[in-house]
Amino acid sequence: MIMLKIAFRNIFRQKRRSTLTALSMFGGFVLAAFFIGFSEGTYNDIINKFTRSQTGHIQVHRKGYLAHPSLYKTIDLPERAAKILGQMDKVDSWAPRLYSAGLVSVGENSAGVRIIGIDPEKEVRTTKFAEKVIAGSMFAANDAHAVMIGKGLARLLHGAVGQDAVIVSQAADGSIANDRYKIVGILESGDEIGDRSSFYLPLAAAQELLVLEGRIHEIAVTARTLHDVAPLDKILEKKLAAVDARLSVEPWQEFARSFYIAMQADKAGMWISLLIIVLVVAVGVLNTVLMSVLERRREYGLLKAVGTKPDQIIKMVLLEVNILGVICIVLGSLVGLLLNYIFSIHGISMPEPMTYGGIQFQHMFTEINVMSFTIPAVTVFLSATLVGFFPALKAAHTDPARSMRTH
Repeated sequence: MIMLKIAFRNIFRQKRRSTLTALSMFGGFVLAAFFIGFSEGTYNDIINKFTRSQTGHIQVHRKGYLAHPSLYKTIDLPERAAKILGQMDKVDSWAPRLYSAGLVSVGENSAGVRIIGIDPEKEVRTTKFAEKVIAGSMFAANDAHAVMIGKGLARLLHGAVGQDAVIVSQAADGSIANDRYKIVGILESGDEIGDRSSFYLPLAAAQELLVLEGRIHEIAVTARTLHDVAPLDKILEKKLAAVDARLSVEPWQEFARSFYIAMQADKAGMWISLLIIVLVVAVGVLNTVLMSVLERRREYGLLKAVGTKPDQIIKMVLLEVNILGVICIVLGSLVGLLLNYIFSIHGISMPEPMTYGGIQFQHMFTEINVMSFTIPAVTVFLSATLVGFFPALKAAHTDPARSMRTH
């Protein structure tokens, strides 16, 4: 207790020295808190926008479909899965989909396409599908001969709203699937490659074309928040397995693997930057504490002359650093919280829009989370303690006779 009182007095006795030491820790904490909040907020915003506009957070398929997609690997009774999804609070929305491949012709132009059968109402709720339409309009669920195509495909086929498109494919019963549809809309999803082959049909029309009545290939699910995805994935897997053991449930990290790897690579850069910040803080603390010890050699010599033990001096120096560290963490948390809150609402506007994963971003937002404060707090406290140990050791080995002669 006596060492604690002495440490407090030493801190406030030399205000300038203490302020210099505190500023390096305070600045490092605020910078790290803001940097982590900005990085996590940006990554989560990119992930959320990508999954909510393209793939969904979770997808349900027949087992083996993701590894080897096939027209015949279908979810045969989707209404049973739909009933479970409708009863779960963490589920925000879901949409059934049907996939196949075919050859489409518009006039004299033709191209290979990916046939995608969707329920327009559910798809709008799940991926904001209506916002992607750049020409024409959405089709209705009961439109038997309406089609929407991607912007890139429209350019390849020189197709426009109002023209007819003839599709040829293979049906599930082995027959040739072919029909004529009218182009009612052209859309831009943000995925340039995907838009070159996207051929969207109402789900019922796609099931009729491919002779897959009542069957689908995929259910795309969006959770209420990104943090709900992991627990929701586990719950869905158990509940759907009880209904149909042939179904598999995958989170976005599985079916959007390349996107996930790219995000992880970017996050690795964040940790390197954080390490640099910690090193800067550590060097700043080491410099000020070491200068403090050198200036106070006479004081430490006097303490040893009156019987103070070396371990008590080490404890006193470390207590001074740790007290300053705690004060800086408390003040830094308040400032970091304020900064992250402001930029989580208003964001940081970029001079040029950035495209990531086929999605365009104009603003970057921070995020308020526990990690933004715990990691800086632990790193600042530990780095201050570690770099303070060497000066403390030097102070403990001060020679009383020599230091007493120092002016």
